[in-house]
Amino acid sequence: MTLTQQLSTLINKTQLVVSQEQIDLLVQYVELLNKWNKAYNLTSVRDPSDMLVKHIMDSLMVGEVLEGKNFIDVGTGPGLPGIPLAILYPERNFVLLDSLGKRITFLRQVVFQLKLTNVTPVKARVEEYQGEQPFDGVLSRAFSSLNDMVSWCKHLVTTEQGRFFALKGQYPQDEISQLPENITLVDSHEITVPNLVGERHVLVLKKLH
Repeated sequence: MTLTQQLSTLINKTQLVVSQEQIDLLVQYVELLNKWNKAYNLTSVRDPSDMLVKHIMDSLMVGEVLEGKNFIDVGTGPGLPGIPLAILYPERNFVLLDSLGKRITFLRQVVFQLKLTNVTPVKARVEEYQGEQPFDGVLSRAFSSLNDMVSWCKHLVTTEQGRFFALKGQYPQDEISQLPENITLVDSHEITVPNLVGERHVLVLKKLH
């Protein structure tokens, strides 16, 4: 099966609505990632078929829980989950933040080749980055702990609108119990990623004051 056929089969196992054009863009992204990975070492996942499951589907399934229009993907690496989500939701805007130049070089190439008008790659450390306006959501699967995520990213969202969307494997009960007093868990979603072994959770957090 081609990558396009494989991805279509995976998407058909979900409730996601994805156009053929979007599937083509997602496959182009995987092909670029596979090509650049040989020189740039952007991901430990080497097989494009595995990338479809572990990177593309894993990112797309987060979309169901997102609210808002403007997002920042912190520690985006090669653009995960930001690029797949930007392809799925062209009406939403995504800033992709990473401190490593080679990742941002790759992401600029992706944006150029896929003609993505709703993605802005930014090379910066998160604690030094100031957005033009607060974001509706901070996305990340890069942080080791929820505490790190909310403390490093707290300046990127407001108390009213802003949410932190943390992508996790198993439900991190210990980390939740250690959150600062001014951060509360709003919601937790267990997401099912087709053909992926292991648990996946998206935790939604907000600032109280």
